Amino acid sequence: MIKNIIFDFDGVILDSVPVKTEAFIKLFQDYEKQYIDKLVEYHLKNGGKSRYLKIQYFFEDILGQSIKENTINEFAIKYSQLTKEELSNKKYLITDTIEFIKLNYTKYNLHIASGADKKDLKYICDNLDLTKYFLSINGSPTVKSEIVREILKNYDYKREETILIGDSINDYEAAKYNRIEFYGYKNENLVKLNKYIKSFKSIKI
Repeated sequence: MIKNIIFDFDGVILDSVPVKTEAFIKLFQDYEKQYIDKLVEYHLKNGGKSRYLKIQYFFEDILGQSIKENTINEFAIKYSQLTKEELSNKKYLITDTIEFIKLNYTKYNLHIASGADKKDLKYICDNLDLTKYFLSINGSPTVKSEIVREILKNYDYKREETILIGDSINDYEAAKYNRIEFYGYKNENLVKLNKYIKSFKSIKI
């Protein structure tokens, strides 16, 4: 019997991917388009990874340049400025998920484990009036597999009673790493991996 649900945020609760994609394009607009295109491709394939890792990937793997942690943080702050306020708009909420959360937050123990920056995530959740539905809201720079591990440990959850719902391969890997069941959502490439949610209206947990 499932008692605990860990949600990814971007693409599951908030339709934020287009906004964040555009932010990366603006963030690196002074670089050649071919390099930006490679970053966008990496960003879209790795929805569960943090902006810190994506910025690092852009410099080290795409440009072949070393980058210091403080420089990564500077770019991350600029990225936050490009996204935080825009994503506080309720028009980006995914109605299917929100309705499920509102109906079931007293039935299940709900948590958010996201690749989004933790401070930005909490700011957005507060502004969207979502915070009250979740026992914890956590994001980067802590990696998702570690966030999930900490939830299981801190709340003394049984693995067989806990699931992770996400829209990326990184979410699946975080669930697998922690030996909990994974439910894919809004990404048909995940259908073959495990259980898949076409709509929360017909979900069976």
